[in-house]
Amino acid sequence: MKQVKIESAPVRKVSTLRTRLIKNRYIYLLVLPGFLYFLIFKYGPMWGLLLAFQKYNPFLGFFGSPWVGFQHFADLFASDQFYIMLRNTLLINVFNLVFYFPVPIILALMLNEVRHEVFKRINQSIVYLPHFLSWVVVASMTFFLLSTDIGIVNKILYTLGFEPFPFLSKPEFFWALLTLQNIWKDAGWGTIIFLAAIAGVDPARYEAAVMDGASRFRQIWHITLPAIRPTILILFILRFGNMADVGFEQVLLMMNPYVKSVADVFDTYAYMQGILNGQISIGVAVGMFKGVVGLVLLYTANTIVKRFGYEGIY
Repeated sequence: MKQVKIESAPVRKVSTLRTRLIKNRYIYLLVLPGFLYFLIFKYGPMWGLLLAFQKYNPFLGFFGSPWVGFQHFADLFASDQFYIMLRNTLLINVFNLVFYFPVPIILALMLNEVRHEVFKRINQSIVYLPHFLSWVVVASMTFFLLSTDIGIVNKILYTLGFEPFPFLSKPEFFWALLTLQNIWKDAGWGTIIFLAAIAGVDPARYEAAVMDGASRFRQIWHITLPAIRPTILILFILRFGNMADVGFEQVLLMMNPYVKSVADVFDTYAYMQGILNGQISIGVAVGMFKGVVGLVLLYTANTIVKRFGYEGIY
């Protein structure tokens, strides 16, 4: 009688995994650099979060520095500066969410309506270019445009008979100025994802709409926008999850003593305490607090979106 060899479940799983790895080896090889990048530069350094619970001293090292528990977090929450930083961080992100977030969508819809391909490509290249400029260049351009002494705008105002206006030293204009910089620098780059989503819309739907007599605006409203809604929601969730994060370089370069009350955010505080004052543990604690807040906001936004019947990011 012929004996049948029965494999155990773990052996079958290992065999299936080996077969899958061999079959999709080129795909996994393509993913490998990105996987190593996140493993080495994102997950590997996470052990450093333990510094937030120490009074870290570089001369004593990690194992010799005393543990202080949640003392740094308690000091952060008890500080009067905490509420100022929280207000500034949230309001800067609210400005970006309300005024910056819709701009790439609108710009992508406008570019999609351009029928002359050469003109369309030229415009795409023009709106993409600012993304590749560093914040140092953007801040310098802003200074040469709006400063009271050498700013081009103020020189024009003076020529017209008006007094120079201190755009860069008015606290009430600081958040709007940051938002305008973000729009100019990254709105064009943000259209890439939306243009790719629009390109995936079935052309037959537009043809059927034309047969029904729909105008271009109606086609955009009833076909294009519903088709890219999942992409919009995913990017909205990711943006909402970054509400505790502000562009550090941008704020630091645009900050001056006149606008410090509206420019001081968690990122600049962590830089001042951790780098300039040498209190590394406080800087790590601030960064950890931002990460936890971002995780909670991301989960909240994803849950709300799924409650409305749409797909989230997980």
